[in-house]
Amino acid sequence: MAHKKIGIMTTGGDCSGLNTVIQRIVDGCVRRKWDVVGIKDGTDGLCCTPAKTVDLTDESFPFASAHLAGSILSNGHAGAENFISAARVGKLSAFNKKLKKALQNLKLDALILIGGNGSLSLAHMYREIYSDLQLIAIPKTIDMDVPSTDKTIGFDTAVQQLVSYCDQLLLTARSHHRWFVVQTMGRDCGELALNAGVAIGADAILIPEIKFDVNNLVKHIKQSKRDYGIIMVSEGISIRGHSGKPADMISRALNNANIPNRTAFPEHIQRAGDTVASDRILAAGFADTALKAIENNETYVMTVVQNDEYKTISLTDFFNAGKQQKDPHIKGVMTSNRYVEPDNILLQIATDMGIYIGEKHK
Repeated sequence: MAHKKIGIMTTGGDCSGLNTVIQRIVDGCVRRKWDVVGIKDGTDGLCCTPAKTVDLTDESFPFASAHLAGSILSNGHAGAENFISAARVGKLSAFNKKLKKALQNLKLDALILIGGNGSLSLAHMYREIYSDLQLIAIPKTIDMDVPSTDKTIGFDTAVQQLVSYCDQLLLTARSHHRWFVVQTMGRDCGELALNAGVAIGADAILIPEIKFDVNNLVKHIKQSKRDYGIIMVSEGISIRGHSGKPADMISRALNNANIPNRTAFPEHIQRAGDTVASDRILAAGFADTALKAIENNETYVMTVVQNDEYKTISLTDFFNAGKQQKDPHIKGVMTSNRYVEPDNILLQIATDMGIYIGEKHK
């Protein structure tokens, strides 16, 4: 087997499972007698002179640490030079050339890019940056908004974090006969709120993809057989004529109807927590698929799992499979997004459970 030098880089928001996939890649590279370097702080570290890298071996990255949340490589500093900051000052082209030059200086045979739909969309659009090496992308995000893959690294752990959080809230909710309005992450995709909401048996789940009537929500809560529970609210929802955080808007509506409630914001604990078994299995599958793709001389591909089959698809197929929208931060850039579809089985299950999810299946 030919000797290779492999780079690993994590970008975007962190999540559980990043260290697991890094460790599994390192383990696979060691067995193949390949060199592997980690690029610290994503594109921030890549832009440094010299680039911030660390040699990764089975000794430098303890196997026992693979389950921990976050990324041993870190994902970048707030305010550092990146695609968004470069675009803001009109220097995106120069920034792209800088990245390409930095990768050339590292003399990599392949780069494994672990990122969300924003990072992967940028890789698709600016593929020239990676023209001198093999680019293999691995999807990670707690939002589950990456098209073409049934799961993304970090999602299942984020769901478990929310479930554990709400389990504790329910105890105090019962004690005080009140409702908790829990605001989840997820951006414009409701998968996280939907999955966690069904798991805990929430009384209502509000997501961006399903229209809802706040008056019908209030009516539903008033008709509940219990006087406490969870109302799961995705951060991407909106109410016409109202402003502020989604959970606060729903809370005000409940207050106006004399329904005792409190808001709760789990925030970044959704990105934390020891990586659950299913995310570890997914990490192993993606790592194995990525390394085989390198062996097969593939490039500009993304690892996916579809119907329990691990494989690669082209970044073009990934991009075309989603719904393209303008990047809110970078003019001229489009991102490919996945959302909760109307035929998502969890919507029907939630309805059958008596959960209010909006004006769906009515």
